[in-house]
Amino acid sequence: MAPYRRITFLSFVIILILFYISSYTSGISRAYMKTVKEYFMFQESDVFDNLALVSTKTFDVDSFGAKGDGKKDDTKAFKNAWKEACSSKTAAVFHVAKNKKYLVAPIRFKGPCKASLTMQISGTVLASKQESKYKKDETHWLRVDEVENLVIEGGGVIDGNGDIWWSHSCKVDKKLPCKDAPTALTLYKCTSLTVNNLTIQNAQKMHVSFDHCENVQVSNIEVTAPEDSPNTDGIHVTHTQNITISDSVIGTGDDCISIVSGSKGVQAAGITCGPGHGISIGSLGSKNSEAHVSDVTVDGADITGTTNGVRIKTWRGGSGNASNIMFQNIIMKNVSNPIIIDQNYCDQDDACKEQDDAVEIINVTYQNISGTSADKEAVIFDCSKKHPCQGVVLKDINLTQVDDDDAKAICNNVELTYTKTVIPRCPKNIDQDQLAFEA
Repeated sequence: MAPYRRITFLSFVIILILFYISSYTSGISRAYMKTVKEYFMFQESDVFDNLALVSTKTFDVDSFGAKGDGKKDDTKAFKNAWKEACSSKTAAVFHVAKNKKYLVAPIRFKGPCKASLTMQISGTVLASKQESKYKKDETHWLRVDEVENLVIEGGGVIDGNGDIWWSHSCKVDKKLPCKDAPTALTLYKCTSLTVNNLTIQNAQKMHVSFDHCENVQVSNIEVTAPEDSPNTDGIHVTHTQNITISDSVIGTGDDCISIVSGSKGVQAAGITCGPGHGISIGSLGSKNSEAHVSDVTVDGADITGTTNGVRIKTWRGGSGNASNIMFQNIIMKNVSNPIIIDQNYCDQDDACKEQDDAVEIINVTYQNISGTSADKEAVIFDCSKKHPCQGVVLKDINLTQVDDDDAKAICNNVELTYTKTVIPRCPKNIDQDQLAFEA
């Protein structure tokens, strides 16, 4: 064992020397320790477990020719800096400098990368307004594909420059044909992902989309757009598993958080929402499609001035289910439809035809929700006759109208359980298709 220990100690000394040399020219990260351990294949050595700080390589976009003046197109510099950072065999930092504005066209940051990587966005990344730049892909501006162990942080701003897209939307001007618009930031097939301490604003359409991602931590982000900006969801979760969104402020022209098919294990806590359309599961089941969402918890939210509070929305004719959902510890302030399940959702000019099939709603709990409703109807359960909502629990609910009048509940085709104080409740003359229990 003595020769092995001498080799291990020598390797340790060499790494320390390299660390002190490189620390003068680059940043420091814990992530590099893992690379070092794997390279020397000494995973069982306690020496490396006690080495807390090691060097990283920093790839600053300015070093690749970016100007950061908000006028020159810095796309090429961003692409080249990313290529080098992603190819680095040691932990890398892709750096966007503070107090600068970088004008960029659509970019796809492709993985997989060779080591852990941090996107340190300290300045402002500004979207190009030239629609011709988006001809190859009209649905994405900044897209990160298949990167593992990625951290996006830095206190900077991602600005979608979206006003030109909003003015051309058919939702703003119904005379115009409906067409797509880019999502500002898309994370696609990323695993072990952290997004922290950023501002994302004025997206062309959605602000941030997590698409087919796993093991995601999102915290301390601010998402903002004008209340009348169309389809500007704050955080969109699709086909993503095990994602936590915490301590974030979101106010846009659409859903603060939207959770759609294929998503499981979604946690949201400490959310400040408004303006916008509230926190939504759905829409699900459009065009007779199959949809599945499960294990969603919203625990702790302040929702103010939104058109909905906590909502589940499904189209007629869909299939699948939304199940095991908890909304708790939520304060509503001047919110239309504070609590709503809509299994007859229809977001189109023509009336949606009656259909027997529906996405089933199973096991939904609302607990400790209080505040004020902008409308008379504070609780709406508009469920399917063929597939009634099952296992809906209301516990410690106290919702009144803004002017202190009593609010109402509308309950169609729903199996309800009341626990403790629940205000408002469904009318006593419940139809035979509805059931209400005291627990």
